[in-house]
Amino acid sequence: MASNLEPIPVTSQKHDPAWKHCQMYKNGDRVQLKCVYCGKVFKGGGIHRIKEHLAGQKGNASTCMRVQPEVRILMQESLNGAALKRRKKQKLDTQIVLTGNIEPLSELSPGVELLPVVDSLEQSFGAFGCQDEGEGTSNQVTGRKKKGRIRKAITSKEVVNGGITRANDQVHMVIARFLLDAGIPFEAVKSPYFQPMIDAIASQESGIMGPTYHELRSWILKNSIQEVRNEISRCSHTWTRTGCSVLVEESTTERGKSVINFSVHCLEGTMFLRSVDTSEMVHSTETLYGLLRDVVEEVGVRNVLQIITSNEERYIEAGQRVSDTYPTVFLAPCASQCIDVMLNDITSLGWVNETLGQAKTISRFIYNNNNILNLMRQHTFGVDMVDLGATRSSTDFLTLNKMLNIRQHLQSMVTSVEWMESPHSKKPEGFSVLDLIGSESFWSSCTLITRLTGPLLRLLRIVGSKKRPAMGYVYAGLYRAKEAIKKELAHKNDYLVYWNIIDHRWAPLQRHPLHAAGFYLNPRYFYATVEDVHLYLRSLVYDCIERLVPDPNIQDRIVKETSSYQNAAGDFGRKMAVRARDTLFPGEWWSTYGGGCPNLSRLAIRILSQTCSLMSHAKPKLSHLEQMHETSNSIEHQRLKDIVFLQSNLHLREHHGNKSREDGSVDPISYENLPFIKDWVSEREPCLYEPASSDWMVVDPPSSNAVLLSPQVEDDFEALGAGFGDYEIFDGVKDMVKDENGDDTL
Repeated sequence: MASNLEPIPVTSQKHDPAWKHCQMYKNGDRVQLKCVYCGKVFKGGGIHRIKEHLAGQKGNASTCMRVQPEVRILMQESLNGAALKRRKKQKLDTQIVLTGNIEPLSELSPGVELLPVVDSLEQSFGAFGCQDEGEGTSNQVTGRKKKGRIRKAITSKEVVNGGITRANDQVHMVIARFLLDAGIPFEAVKSPYFQPMIDAIASQESGIMGPTYHELRSWILKNSIQEVRNEISRCSHTWTRTGCSVLVEESTTERGKSVINFSVHCLEGTMFLRSVDTSEMVHSTETLYGLLRDVVEEVGVRNVLQIITSNEERYIEAGQRVSDTYPTVFLAPCASQCIDVMLNDITSLGWVNETLGQAKTISRFIYNNNNILNLMRQHTFGVDMVDLGATRSSTDFLTLNKMLNIRQHLQSMVTSVEWMESPHSKKPEGFSVLDLIGSESFWSSCTLITRLTGPLLRLLRIVGSKKRPAMGYVYAGLYRAKEAIKKELAHKNDYLVYWNIIDHRWAPLQRHPLHAAGFYLNPRYFYATVEDVHLYLRSLVYDCIERLVPDPNIQDRIVKETSSYQNAAGDFGRKMAVRARDTLFPGEWWSTYGGGCPNLSRLAIRILSQTCSLMSHAKPKLSHLEQMHETSNSIEHQRLKDIVFLQSNLHLREHHGNKSREDGSVDPISYENLPFIKDWVSEREPCLYEPASSDWMVVDPPSSNAVLLSPQVEDDFEALGAGFGDYEIFDGVKDMVKDENGDDTL
């Protein structure tokens, strides 16, 4: 981009959704927009042209070929909505021309008369200033008369928009008072059910009354519970075809109670079953075995492929007993926890720990001084340096990567006049931050750390993804992580330090039959892998066949059908099937092209439909769990139990349905986020006084436009690529012999 382009922050007053997907630059007296996906610069046309570019609609802009599918759909919906508004505006413009003047503000009755006309007038004149002079008016009306009516319309718009602002402010204040009085966290407005509630109330005529306390506890609760039960019943009918996984996760309430939550995951989503207070029996393997066995029997032994638990020894022992009781059920430790412990081990390495400490010094200084925090957000266009991950270790490395992305902006900040004039910059901590941000060695260490840990973070996102089941991708993700480390460090003694960490923590899943079969049955990887690796994996696939398919006759058919898959015979070899290896989800590929091998296809679909993680699934509110387990009245206990059941499943339903990251930014200093980012934003000592630099009222909010300063992120699944021929990475391919030239071969 030309050097004379000066970046301009996108202010919060710009509400069009397309502003979140472009950058704004000033070139002399003109403003130009740049697409954040393909980098194309638009010298005119405004935000509407960017929106056409992202939506792929023919018009005044070329189509962006790198935009994410969900963003393209959003832009298309926005354009369709704008077209509807224009049609309504044209209709109302004609009515205005025919009916004459609009009453001035002084003659409008505040509140009662203004609100009913807000919607129609706002829709009519929302884009009036952007229209051609004659658009929306009668062709017979010309000259000064037409311009006079346009001025009247614009005046009317200002009147109505003032009413909208006042009405919204009043509604927002009422909502805030309710939340504050009830002690409900502000994050409750992020609930997917919040805006539909507002819309439902607004759609009714005045006089609607809210439900009473007893109505909520009786028929409303009953109806809501029945809706969820019906939904679970519908989903359970798919378990026979796709199979399911039982998820077992332990949590501790604020009062120290140990609670185990049982859920079921399938392609339709995750369903919460129940919560059990195990405070008195948490160390009893026998009791834990009984709980696991009962849940498996409730869900259906033939439906359950695996039980996913934590990596604690008592869970492994109890889960293994269930597998011994029911051989068709595998025990699988949580893959996310294994990866998280790898990351935690890497943070313990001396040079990594030192670099993270330096980065946290910068972050703590900035986030505990309001003027410096505002200055940083000014230079980064509202983007924060702290990036919230699923765990504390992932937050550390994500934040380090985020700091690299905004490195130039941080360096611009500490060389600005505002920084040099700030009293905070003259403190010892300020000088330390200045030295670190200007240190090449610090940034070099950050770069190396992010390259070493980036593939593990990607794998952590994959196993916790809501886009698709991860079972067919775990082996590939782990391979890529070790491959990246080997390429980055080159010397064997150097990269083995990290490989040993990975192998040690991955040991429970190193030769797990389900994970091996998932890789083997994923056509994208199978046909891009050398035959010798197939031989290594095939034994583990046979383990799956023998355990998941008790009937010997069907076992034999599956083994015969694997030859067709291996040789890409029949439908597997069609050009469509070959192209679809890289485009269809693995389970969909088998469903589409596996008709000639029905037995193998059924097995593949069941294996490839499974999750690998506990972290990707929402959890019940601990406060309600605590109330339930402390209530001694049997009737109220059952009601609270049903509330936990209902709330957990509502949360899980939306968690599964929302495939993309939440729209909006995360405030790093928010109390709700402290468990994972405390080291990055909190002082070392408790806040016992309130210095002037801690005035939260003057702090600018973070921007939701975080994509502006971040490079385009490739889809995690697509980034795994293909090609797996490094035998050293595939631990277990041990049958290496020397050929006549002294080279390793199989």
